[in-house]
Amino acid sequence: MIKISIPGGDDLELHHLVLDMNGTLTTDGLLPDGVAQLIEQLRGKLDIHLLTADTFGTGAQVARELGIKMCTVSSDHGTIDKANFIASLNPARAAAIGNGNNDLEMFKQADLSIAVIGQEGCSVAALLHADIAVTNIIDALNLLLHPLRLRASLRR
Repeated sequence: MIKISIPGGDDLELHHLVLDMNGTLTTDGLLPDGVAQLIEQLRGKLDIHLLTADTFGTGAQVARELGIKMCTVSSDHGTIDKANFIASLNPARAAAIGNGNNDLEMFKQADLSIAVIGQEGCSVAALLHADIAVTNIIDALNLLLHPLRLRASLRR
């Protein structure tokens, strides 16, 4: 669990991390250097889930490498699949990290949503519904590992 006190806002108590894969966690289906180490640190604090339509066919390999659970979503109805998945958790205790239109409903439900504007870009809709935006997955994961960074960005 990760607790974050937000001055002037609601405190966060996170138990789950839901990650989009392509363009968020990976670039062209491949993990950037340093991600595995950060996920390892977060696994002791959060229940981590990887959601992917598996465009590049590397989802199972990435999940195994990171030691996290993977759920395949439909390439046609991924938005609904992701929304249903996060709803099955306690969304008030979940953080979501993504970059695409199919992350929009997931972002709306999660207590904390982080948009990654990386090499594969970020949809404007996802960006507008995110609580915070970063330029890469390393920075997104570090926000969770260093909650005072979130506190500084989200205070009112």
